[in-house]
Amino acid sequence: MDTHTNSSSATTPTMLTGSEIIWATLVGEGVVEVFGYPGGAILPAYDALRKFPIRHILVRHEQGAAHMADGYARASGKVGVAIATSGPGATNLVTGIATAMLDSIPMVCITGNVSSKVLGTDAFQEVDITGVTLPITKHSFLVTRPEEIAPALRHAFQIAQSGRPGPVLVDITKDAQQATALFDFEAAKPKPYRPHPMLKVETNELAKAAELIRNAKKPVILAGHGIQQSGAMEQVRALSERAQIPVAMTLLGIGGFPASHPLNMGMMGMHGESWVNDAIQNADLLIACGMRFDDRVIGTPGTYAVKAKKIHIDIDPAEINKNIKVDIALLGDLKDVLEQLLPRISSGKAGQHNGSSWIKAIEASKGAVSVRDIKNIPDSGHLYAAHVMHDLWRMTGGNAIVATDVGQHQMWEAQYFHHEHPRSLVTSGGLGTMGFALPAAIGAKVACPDKEVWVIAGDGGFQMTAAELATIKQENLKINIAIINNGYLGMVRQWQEFFYDRNYESTPLVSPDFVKLADAHGIAGLAVTTRGEVEAAVNQARKHDGPFLLNFFVEQEDSVYPMIPAGKALHEMIRRPGHNPLVETPEDL
Repeated sequence: MDTHTNSSSATTPTMLTGSEIIWATLVGEGVVEVFGYPGGAILPAYDALRKFPIRHILVRHEQGAAHMADGYARASGKVGVAIATSGPGATNLVTGIATAMLDSIPMVCITGNVSSKVLGTDAFQEVDITGVTLPITKHSFLVTRPEEIAPALRHAFQIAQSGRPGPVLVDITKDAQQATALFDFEAAKPKPYRPHPMLKVETNELAKAAELIRNAKKPVILAGHGIQQSGAMEQVRALSERAQIPVAMTLLGIGGFPASHPLNMGMMGMHGESWVNDAIQNADLLIACGMRFDDRVIGTPGTYAVKAKKIHIDIDPAEINKNIKVDIALLGDLKDVLEQLLPRISSGKAGQHNGSSWIKAIEASKGAVSVRDIKNIPDSGHLYAAHVMHDLWRMTGGNAIVATDVGQHQMWEAQYFHHEHPRSLVTSGGLGTMGFALPAAIGAKVACPDKEVWVIAGDGGFQMTAAELATIKQENLKINIAIINNGYLGMVRQWQEFFYDRNYESTPLVSPDFVKLADAHGIAGLAVTTRGEVEAAVNQARKHDGPFLLNFFVEQEDSVYPMIPAGKALHEMIRRPGHNPLVETPEDL
């Protein structure tokens, strides 16, 4: 059976077991790494794995497998693959599948199930995983015969990558893995992908959009995750520069437009920059590029950018007018749509915004000294999370992949670590999954072994998937870990401070000694308590030949500013105490 490992295995029809067909199909799809955990119902597939040139990363929990496949996909743009057995193995994937679904990440999850003869009998470790995951997958397959395996898997890869990407589940019964069938990779090829019939940009709509852009006096581009998914970085930059339109970033859009670009205003939304939110509220035109007007971005729909005309470019028709009514919808792949739109934005007309009062007003609204200037963060012996983020950015030159967990540290990273490159921020946006960072970083490092990878996690979220330290050690992955340790479930504590009279119920957090925990896994580490120690510690971690953990003990009751309270408008922000920007009211814009 050694012939299965050569390049002809995907083109030469051969009699194989269902288990062998699984791996042969993955090889044909270009898969070289998978993340998984064996068990009874998937054991035939694991038995066949040794015959194929695929690296299997053994996780410590199936949730970790899903997050690793997710991080792999985010960092590389390829489809991530996770493997699990039936019952609890399959259900442990659910949080990771939902995380990928909410953020449109291409992923294929393969699960084993009990023999088809006992399906529906509540057999040992049987669960209807296709039913469980129905709302959180683009599609799912239940495969009960070996000849169905290759077509299902090939179709799954097509679905995961086409249109708006997302996760697909393929559940394969044990007897289908054990039986034999003719494997013909080419014959299993799915029918060509047919885009949604609505995905056709009308010429008159392009003309209307171009006219709105030419006539706008206060335009803003809203840069979403779709920019990176579409590979439309150059097209968005061309639009911004040609028409001199400032750009506001969503959390998942970060990296799609260089942070150092003078037209990049920064992040919008609940914890976005005040000047960005004010600019959006006072814009006369919003150009939404591959973003879905999430509630954390818009505040309350009835008060969102009421002065602005709105152009929405998106590949998913379901997102149009779902949260915000728009004036012009340009349906299709963002890169394709912008390539049709850009020739209509003539450079002769485009200079109208250059040096305009609009851009000057936005600059002025940052205040005499920008609140994001690290010099404005106290350095009185206390260590603030902003110090850590800024120094990590400065010392890496921003040339690292950063995987964050969810919470305060995630927002501080978005504010103080300036991303120049696409796919350099790996973070859970839509679902907000604690425990995401560590396994996602493993996936990112496997996908991009030559890139510097950092985990930035809170002390709460880190403990949820800390078992994956063993995976890092077993795979000998050079991953650096920064724990922002404030002794609380930080973001929940912040809400308790602002809205629940400082009733810190169930948020103070007792944690293990993370440095000793790392040492128990054979991983080096250091504790850091002052700003003066940060640079040497980060240098030591970066130079160390192997994974390294830094436990940063930061100010406990620091909060993320600004913050838009739930149910408030985008401009109704809670500002950092004592911060008095030069421009106080949005009307001044």
